[in-house]
Amino acid sequence: MPKEIRRDVFQAIADPTRRAILSLIALQAMTPNALAEHFDTSRQAVSKHIKILTECQLVRQELSGREIFYHFNAKQMKEVDQWLEQFKKLWEDRFNQLDQVLINLKADDYEK
Repeated sequence: MPKEIRRDVFQAIADPTRRAILSLIALQAMTPNALAEHFDTSRQAVSKHIKILTECQLVRQELSGREIFYHFNAKQMKEVDQWLEQFKKLWEDRFNQLDQVLINLKADDYEK
């Protein structure tokens, strides 16, 4: 019996093509064919990326007539946001330290 693969949001966004797909459908729902037009790969390759994004629930399908439209599910990005939050304070502290260094350098230049 094959082991079920559990994909997570981080696996999905690790690939630049999948990030590009997310960027496209974040702006508007798109069909697989419309998405494939934006890439220099086959429609099958794009479909594989969409499958991974769907497994991670970053995109959801909606059937409209005979067309399938993919929509961005922003709620699933919350896991990424929470993970990044732990680094936000670190980054802010370092940027504040850099700001202080620049202020001190500028003050030294004015004193000369």
